[in-house]
Amino acid sequence: MSSAMQEPESEVLLIGAFGSMYAIRVQIALAEKGIKYDYIEEDLTAKSPFLLKHNPVYKKVPVLVHKGKPVCESLIIVQYIDETWKEGFPLLPSDPYLKSQAAFWADYIDRYVLEKELGEKPYFNGESFGFVDMALVCYYNCFIAVGPYGNFSIEKECPKLVVWAKQCMKRESVSKSLLDPNKLNEIILTIKKKNSLKG
Repeated sequence: MSSAMQEPESEVLLIGAFGSMYAIRVQIALAEKGIKYDYIEEDLTAKSPFLLKHNPVYKKVPVLVHKGKPVCESLIIVQYIDETWKEGFPLLPSDPYLKSQAAFWADYIDRYVLEKELGEKPYFNGESFGFVDMALVCYYNCFIAVGPYGNFSIEKECPKLVVWAKQCMKRESVSKSLLDPNKLNEIILTIKKKNSLKG
């Protein structure tokens, strides 16, 4: 792992942060395409000049830096990865209409959780893992970790999504990228303790 204070010279860099679901989304896409990259973990409480240089507008992660050129926003990055590296299976459909639908639902996911659109399909694209699945699966372990604190059970409220998530977890790109719910629980408990001490 490179330090955020250095200027790495790798052809492909991913600037992320621990716990960033959006960075995980990009990691899954890179893994699905078999792309080698260097990962730079940012401390978002003290953003580095490297991050600010490559994302001066939003000043947030993730940022993909390819041959020195930055690409920002996770869904845009995933589209860029799919269009730039043709090896592996496509992350987005080639049909313009189906591509527009995938982009719509991926954007919708960032606003709401959806289960009806999944229906009885193993993946949102149908039989193959793709863009919409990548957009949503990065949230899954967070739902599991946060559920007990919000009196919410994803298994009870969204059973089809649980089946779908378990299907996605069979993919190495997903299982190796997602955060461990137990670690997320530890982080949540630490935050809660800090907040109670402040009160």
